[in-house]
Amino acid sequence: MKRLAILAFYGVGALAIAYLALYAYAVFTGRDLQPGDPIRIFRKPDAPSYSGISPSFASVAKQSMLQHNG
Repeated sequence: MKRLAILAFYGVGALAIAYLALYAYAVFTGRDLQPGDPIRIFRKPDAPSYSGISPSFASVAKQSMLQHNG
C-alpha cells in the first residue's frame, strides 16, 4: 500500500512538471498580445457567419411574434 502511494505521488509530480513544461513552452513561443489587437481564430475564410440572425429567419420570427401577440 505504501509503495502504491509513493508511485501515485511521483505520478502526480511528473504530471505537474509536464504541465509546467508545456506552459513554459507556450509562453515563450507564443505571440505577444497587445491591447486592441484582434483575436486570430483559425477558421475557413468562406465559413458561414453564426454571429447574427439571417434576414430570412428574422422576418419569419417577426411574423410569428406578430401572429401570437395579436
